[in-house]
Amino acid sequence: MPPDQPPVQQRDIVLSTLNARYMHAAFGLRYLYANLGQYRDCAVIREFTIQQRAIDVAEVLLDYQPKIIGFGVYIWNVAEISSVVELIKQVSPDTIIVLGGPEVSHAPDLPDVCKIADYTVTGAAEKSFRELCASILDGFRPIESLIQSMEVSLDQLVMPYDYYTDEDIRNRLVYVEASRGCPYRCEFCLSSLDKTSKPFELDVFLYEMDKLHLRGVRNFKFIDRTFNLKVSSSIAILEFFLERISDDLYLHFEVIPDNLPDKLKTVIQKFPEHALQFEIGVQTFDEAIQQLISRKQNNDKTRQNLAWLRQHTHVYIHADLIFGLPSDTLDNFAESFDELVGLRPHEIQLGILKRLRGAPLNRHSDEYQMRYNPEPPYNILQTRDIDFSTMQRVNRFARYWDMIANSGRFTQTLPLMLAERPFDNFMRLSDSLFDKTGATWKIAQRRLFVLLFDCLRSRADIDEPALLSALEADYERSGEKAGFSSLFDDSEKTGRSGTANKRQLKLLR
Repeated sequence: MPPDQPPVQQRDIVLSTLNARYMHAAFGLRYLYANLGQYRDCAVIREFTIQQRAIDVAEVLLDYQPKIIGFGVYIWNVAEISSVVELIKQVSPDTIIVLGGPEVSHAPDLPDVCKIADYTVTGAAEKSFRELCASILDGFRPIESLIQSMEVSLDQLVMPYDYYTDEDIRNRLVYVEASRGCPYRCEFCLSSLDKTSKPFELDVFLYEMDKLHLRGVRNFKFIDRTFNLKVSSSIAILEFFLERISDDLYLHFEVIPDNLPDKLKTVIQKFPEHALQFEIGVQTFDEAIQQLISRKQNNDKTRQNLAWLRQHTHVYIHADLIFGLPSDTLDNFAESFDELVGLRPHEIQLGILKRLRGAPLNRHSDEYQMRYNPEPPYNILQTRDIDFSTMQRVNRFARYWDMIANSGRFTQTLPLMLAERPFDNFMRLSDSLFDKTGATWKIAQRRLFVLLFDCLRSRADIDEPALLSALEADYERSGEKAGFSSLFDDSEKTGRSGTANKRQLKLLR
């Protein structure tokens, strides 16, 4: 039976999690399933989303009459899984609940759900979970509820890729990994706890990729933390996909920003438009902060490589910044933001710092007065150098940035919004939008165009006819059926040289 089909018969083991969206597939569950050995035939994978009701999830899981339910727990689903576990324990207390995943792997800093579950397995659990299931099913329940996974050589693992179903391939992201771990020590990241990066045997990995490609997979999302760490392997993987290039092939990699030697650049340049996406974690250009959080990054090479990628390749660049790091200030962050905007990545993800359980960054909490939300996703609320009000302003800034800049809908208008001082100008726009709407989401597209006009037309550095022309060009690309002129009251239309006080728009009322 495929691992994620609706229940048709009893299963001793159910592997489950709640994904953020349906399109995400639980890669970790497929690893556990692949490595269950003789117990695979009595196991099943059932995935849900965090939008589903806990009571409905519990009902589906218990329909299998399982002896063991294993949950993958992450920062984005710990609250929802806690509710599911509580319900299951109320109606079926004999069902053994096993938790695993990053959110429950760093004792003693564990969420309350671990007190309700029977067992918590920390670390990479392919072997330890199988051994735990074997013991329970054989009638011998371990006394210790916290089980530390022992490191397993990657060549001993059964690959999980056969357990992506045809439905997954048609409708979901397919995650793959050519290596595990990270040699860097960036304290905000749990990968800093790794001793090094370890690759899977390259020929075995490419054989699995070939099988996926033959099954129809065209969107490969690599989860390697440092895809271009070993350049020879990176080149081999890229050349593998170049041999299979097609209009619908799309590859996502997380790339170290300061490590693009010429041999790798040569291969990257061969890829056509819409084939490669690089996620590049810049995080900050502030050298003092980088040193404080043990981040080794050559800023000059990072700048050069970002500029080269933008100018000489078809790579789609998704760059990351983090706000709220120890000793960060609004002014420091603005400098990093303005510098990154000047390098012209296609997308800038503004991340608000989160407290990850087990992350070395937590050692700074007292000195820098780091105050976090006690509820998931544990986002930073204020620090010694950033007050709560400022943090809220930047949170809104990030949401509006996604809505406007990262959406790709305002390519003509965005340069006017940012002008000479991108951070300051967009912060002014963000504040104005929030003053007018009191909301940072669920703003209809037509209304957003109107709001942008109303917020931007009063800026002294923006020419109103130029603003209208840019908005109209972006609006025509937006797919809206009604014409741009429909945003104006017919009785108040004027020519392009009309004054601002005559340009009252319907949706502002």
